[in-house]
Amino acid sequence: MRRRTLAREHALKILYQFDITRRPLETVLSEYWKSDDTKDIKDEQIISYAVLLARGVGTHHKEIDDKISQYATNWQLKRMAVIDRNAMRIGLFELKHSSEIPPKVAINEAVELAKKYGDLESSKFVNGILDKIHKKEIVEPQN
Repeated sequence: MRRRTLAREHALKILYQFDITRRPLETVLSEYWKSDDTKDIKDEQIISYAVLLARGVGTHHKEIDDKISQYATNWQLKRMAVIDRNAMRIGLFELKHSSEIPPKVAINEAVELAKKYGDLESSKFVNGILDKIHKKEIVEPQN
């Protein structure tokens, strides 16, 4: 599996813990990398990108949540599945703040996270919201 894909999975797990426990993000990050599940991960590129995503979502949390809420008509953010919400947060952070990640890749990776960790409808839900945001707000460079 590719490094950034693995990093996104770790970021999702970190953000899930952050969302559920309501502990400070830095505490969650520190404890996450010390857990038995992750103590054998030595690839600094995976760790650094996962941390970048988690901190980026944390830093832009309100802006990201407001944007998701704006496009998720008839859905309250707090009523969304935690996995769906955090997969969208990661995808939207990459759409808005990672110029090196093509929008279609950011959306596809968020959809894949939802497929792997969410329920049967998660991927469609995540894709629908991120695709709407992409079409209305993300300006792609012309070739």
